[in-house]
Amino acid sequence: MAEAARVLDVIDARPAFTQADADVLNARFAGVDALSMLRTLFTEGALGRVATVSSFGAESAVLLHLVAQADPEVPVIFVDTRKMFPETLAYRDQLVAQLGIRNSLTVTPDVDVLAKKDETGLRWSYDPDGCCAIRKVEPLARAKRGLDAWISGRKAFQAATRQNIARFEVENGQLKINPIGDWTKEMLDAYFDSHALPRHPLEEQGYPSIGCEPCTSKVLPGEDPRAGRWRGWDKVECGIHAPVSSLDPDDPANLPSF
Repeated sequence: MAEAARVLDVIDARPAFTQADADVLNARFAGVDALSMLRTLFTEGALGRVATVSSFGAESAVLLHLVAQADPEVPVIFVDTRKMFPETLAYRDQLVAQLGIRNSLTVTPDVDVLAKKDETGLRWSYDPDGCCAIRKVEPLARAKRGLDAWISGRKAFQAATRQNIARFEVENGQLKINPIGDWTKEMLDAYFDSHALPRHPLEEQGYPSIGCEPCTSKVLPGEDPRAGRWRGWDKVECGIHAPVSSLDPDDPANLPSF
């Protein structure tokens, strides 16, 4: 696996996207199926430097399959927080090989930051926001610096914080694309079946949403699919898809510039 920050260095980046650009794209692709939309976008090259960001979690195979069909050369970024389930790492390797993904990139937390801010490796147990900031948010932000647009696998049904997801959004001048934001669980299951996609091995054990191992627990029948994430904390997002005040709540000035 390549190091994302190295592979995605900036080369003649296009002008920043605006909300007006997102509005035009939302109108243009309203009602267009996800695969056709992705193929058109990739063929036209209007996205500039684009990559897919994937957790290789329970439902990730659907988006990855769509992207690989549209263009297997589009990079796929995975953040290895160093707290992942071994099953997730194995599933990542399985999907990369099976789907023919040709540019799979891994980004990891900065070792100096971990030594300074999470020396014991237990920050997740008393400050999950801070742990996510240094292990997931900052590494991905670093990897995305060379991008004009990125593709997300968010779905509206996953949590109340994800309702009314537009297909195209703008964050800090980058276009964020949510090809399956309006898909239901039934649609995802049907896609898995029709394309014989492998399931994450932890899903059948009661994990419908899978993040880092210490902060992911089984979900009981009738619970929200993301109820097992950060159980017992008033937290439903890692920070990648939600505003955060800083990368390190203790002292953002101590985070190095990458």
